[in-house]
Amino acid sequence: MKALFPLLVALPLSSLPPLRPAAPAPKYAVADIPAALREGAHAVLRADDEVVTVKSAGRLVHTVHRVVTVLDAGGDDFGRHAVGYDVLNTLSYLRGAVYDADGRLLHQLRAAEIHDQGMGDAGGSFMTDVRVRYADLRQPQAPYTVEFDYELVSDNTLFYPDWQPQEAEGLAVQAASLRVTTPAALPLRYQERQLPAGTAVARTTAGAQETYQWQLTNLPAVDEEAAAPPLADLTPAVALAPGTFEVQGHKGVATTWQSFGQWNYDLNAGRDQLPPATLAKVAALVKDVPEARARARRVYELLQGSTRYISVQLGLGGWQTFPASAVAGTGYGDCKALTNYAKALLAAANVPAYVALVGAGTDHADVRADFPSSQFNHVVLCVPPAKGARADTLWLECTSQTEAFGYMGSFTGNRHALLLTPQGGQLVATPRYGAAENRQERRLDLFLDAVGGATATARTLRTGQEQDLYAQLLHELGPGEQKKYVTDRLRLPTFTLTKFNLAAAPAGPLPGVVETLGLALPGFAQPSGKRVFINPNLLSRLPALPAQVGERQAAVWLPRASLHADTVRLHLPAGFRAETLPAPVQLSTAYGAYASQFAALPDGTVQYIRRLELKRGRLPRTAYTGYVDFRRKISIADKAQVVLVKTES
Repeated sequence: MKALFPLLVALPLSSLPPLRPAAPAPKYAVADIPAALREGAHAVLRADDEVVTVKSAGRLVHTVHRVVTVLDAGGDDFGRHAVGYDVLNTLSYLRGAVYDADGRLLHQLRAAEIHDQGMGDAGGSFMTDVRVRYADLRQPQAPYTVEFDYELVSDNTLFYPDWQPQEAEGLAVQAASLRVTTPAALPLRYQERQLPAGTAVARTTAGAQETYQWQLTNLPAVDEEAAAPPLADLTPAVALAPGTFEVQGHKGVATTWQSFGQWNYDLNAGRDQLPPATLAKVAALVKDVPEARARARRVYELLQGSTRYISVQLGLGGWQTFPASAVAGTGYGDCKALTNYAKALLAAANVPAYVALVGAGTDHADVRADFPSSQFNHVVLCVPPAKGARADTLWLECTSQTEAFGYMGSFTGNRHALLLTPQGGQLVATPRYGAAENRQERRLDLFLDAVGGATATARTLRTGQEQDLYAQLLHELGPGEQKKYVTDRLRLPTFTLTKFNLAAAPAGPLPGVVETLGLALPGFAQPSGKRVFINPNLLSRLPALPAQVGERQAAVWLPRASLHADTVRLHLPAGFRAETLPAPVQLSTAYGAYASQFAALPDGTVQYIRRLELKRGRLPRTAYTGYVDFRRKISIADKAQVVLVKTES
């Protein structure tokens, strides 16, 4: 080296090799991931460092540094990332990079590779200022690692970001942290959920600032187990919420349901005035109707026949309704506007009502009653019973032209809502739908021929939440699409659908849909010598559940109560009789009840009656073994066969 140095000094500069910047040091090598985290994982969250800085009652800044190693094709979705923003939430930057298995930089995300897309639709049914920027760094071959950084500046402090790093099945977490800094005058409200034992918030104070910090490390991937609650109820999370907030000059307090509801009520106060022509129309509509519920029904029918739904998410418009006069003029509005309009129409008919916030959706979690905050995405109308009346509280879904009067269903039933009253918010329960309401009643006639073929007719009445999907098919799809949907889901080996019809059931206390089917079943029950073996349960078999592999982690979640009742009449071909009928089965458990029985009737037919009632609830994880056994016994009983024998030579 000493000998070479003088030579290098003597060389002219043009003779020296060009200097190249050193390649970045490798990082995020796959080999650095503990083996226990790779086991059963499609991806590993190497780092999820989130910082929330509350600047004032009306502004916060949320920065995210996120690194994910994709181990196989099952984790490829983590190779891309999207960030939403709108007029109240500014995206300062989005950066990204991708690394190979050894941690060497493959590519730095360029600005031209970041896509920007609006969330509205061309049909005008979705009006929003929400946009999304997204980047795709997926690689043709795993493993690889993606790194994303972004910052959001929010002027909508009604919503603080929540933190749940383990957001998907098959995702392990190597390290994740959340740090929140807020002025002492704006103390943080938070709720910890499913945190590992020993995990605790670290809280410090420096001058007028308070800092809260949580850390998670080495969380193995979670497999979603059968009959388990949603993953969001199983993995560690911290929910954040303001005490005091401000949105576009509208200040509020969210520490109680009363105060949070008061802000919403005041925001929309005075926007329920109707034009004189509309008032006159309502007066004429109800002038001969003395009973309040009957007046409400007429007003609801007017609403359904004269309005349509569009979604509006434009700045404060996400929470502040259009005036009722605007809906009267245009005939359209979002859930807030249509509900406010319906409230105004009812007031004109002398029927008091309250707007109610609700978390809508079949899979939407119920409100966490012990953590007042904005947990809602929809608005409905609540009509309390008149003084002295014996009628139940009436609930109205105001965005649908086809929903039954007073029915909430799977979308908004069986949960809590926040009534908005002049005195503030009041948390109340929406209608409960149990097994008595959620019913499926089927009558099936099965006609056998002497050579093993069969035909069948089936009439099925579904009510309550059991009819929700079929009501959607009835009102939103044509007959051909309805038939295809049902045909694709019939679990029969060989059949032709010879008749199909969906129709609304006659009016009753609950909405219902009647399905009528005709089936041709060639080769349904081939004779075996003199005997024929028949399983008369064509359409209502309940499959068994998989046995638990390893120790059960999640509670047992039974999301919906229901009652299914089947009566099947088996019409035998000439020259056959029932030789053997299965024994009756009766089960009664914490999960539900089941009964089945067979009988040979005097007219030569065989009757099969089945009744299955499933309960709704959450049970400890130790209950899964019993639930598997319950389902196994049902599955066996559902496959029971009638033995027919030929009586003539």
